[in-house]
Parts: sequence; C-alpha cells; structure tokens
Amino acid sequence: MKYGICNLSIVPLRAEAADSSELVTQVLYGEVFKVLESRKKWSRIRLAFDSYEAWIDNKQFLFIEEENYNDISRQTPIVCEDLVDMVYTKDNQMLSIVMGSSLNGLAILNHDFEGSSVEAKFAKDNLINIALLYLNTPYLWGGKTPFGIDCSGFTQMVYKLNGYRLKRDASQQVEQGEALSFIEESEPGDLAFFDNAEGDITHVGIIMKDNYIIHAHGKVRIDRLDHTGIFNIQTSLHTHKLRVIKRII
Repeated sequence: MKYGICNLSIVPLRAEAADSSELVTQVLYGEVFKVLESRKKWSRIRLAFDSYEAWIDNKQFLFIEEENYNDISRQTPIVCEDLVDMVYTKDNQMLSIVMGSSLNGLAILNHDFEGSSVEAKFAKDNLINIALLYLNTPYLWGGKTPFGIDCSGFTQMVYKLNGYRLKRDASQQVEQGEALSFIEESEPGDLAFFDNAEGDITHVGIIMKDNYIIHAHGKVRIDRLDHTGIFNIQTSLHTHKLRVIKRII
C-alpha cells in the first residue's frame, strides 16, 4: 500500500482517470490518503478524512511514508480558519490555501504557516457562524471551497471547521446521527435531508433558528424550511422535498 498527501491548494478528484471525467470532490491542501491503484498518469485514492474514493492526477500530490500517514490520521485535525491564507515553502515561495485546509502535515511538506488555525471541537451553536462564512459561494458540483461548493461539501466543511466528521455525499451523511420526528424538535446546526421522485437523497442543508435553512442551491443561500421542504423566498416556490431531519451532535 502507498500513501500520499496533497501539496497543492485545491486538487480535483475525478470519477474516472481522465481530465474530462466528472468532478466528484476536491482534495484540499494537507489532506492525506491511501493510494489504492496506480497508473501512468492517475491514481485511485481513498481519503483518510471521509474514506471517499476517486481518481487524482499523479502530478498533483506527493508520496509519503506509512508512518507519516498514520501519524496525521490519528491526530486531531488542525485546519486553516481564514477564507484564504498562505503557506511558505523552504524556498520561501508562497502557496495559497483555503478555509478548511489541513495543517497537520506542515512538517512533512517542509512548509511554514503563520495564519489562524483551529484544532478543537466547538459548541454546536458555532456551526451557523461558520456556515455564514460561505454565504453566496457559487454552487459547484464536487466543490468544497469558498470559491465553489456543493450541498454536501458545504455541510461537511462547516462541520469539519467545528471539529466534527461528516461523510462526503448527502446519501452518506443521512446515515449518520439521530433522526428527529418533527421540525419543531430541531436545533440550529441539525441537518435536513431532501429526496427526489425516486426517493433518493439528493440534497442537504443546515437548519437555522426560526424555520430558516442555509444550503447550497445555485449559491449558498438562506431560505425558509417547512414540513413540505425548502421554500425559496425569492421565487415563492418549494424547491426541495423534505425527507428527514438528523441530529449529528
């Protein structure tokens, strides 16, 4: 088994081993992973943080030793808390990184970081404070950053910045936590999941107080939440059908 670390800012992970393949998620600076399969130009990897598997360009990561992978995987995640910050290479070159990037591997990469970071679990009421930092971020299928994010990437990153782990996709996140029977039982920070006509979970958002929800739909936006689903304030239409509410923490 081989192991790797992302040494660049934002690296795409593809469904197949091709640049033209679907973007399914992104690897942020400092994230580590197992290399499951290696080809000439591409490798299939499994991320340590959420066990997500997809293909990465071999030019966009560095191999590391198993002990380095294990050390980082066992540590409490230390992440960048500013929207954009910088790390400095041994040659004093600057590399931009984004909010949520992992800093546990700085020594392995021989990089320096002087910005703000977080490494503790925060109270549940801080989830909304972090969620609001992503407000108006454009929707991007497979995105995980303040420059483009999808619905489950949004919820995963908000929880990550507060010290909690969520799986990557909405269909996986819905398997976590405790189901609530009614909206009235929910608290700010709980997750609401929505399904399509076939009953598949296709959307997730974070519940706010007073029956509002923040979610990624076109952009990260705030809408109303009722027993039917999400009510778009601008169009006066329901856009998503509510399936279940889950309490993660």
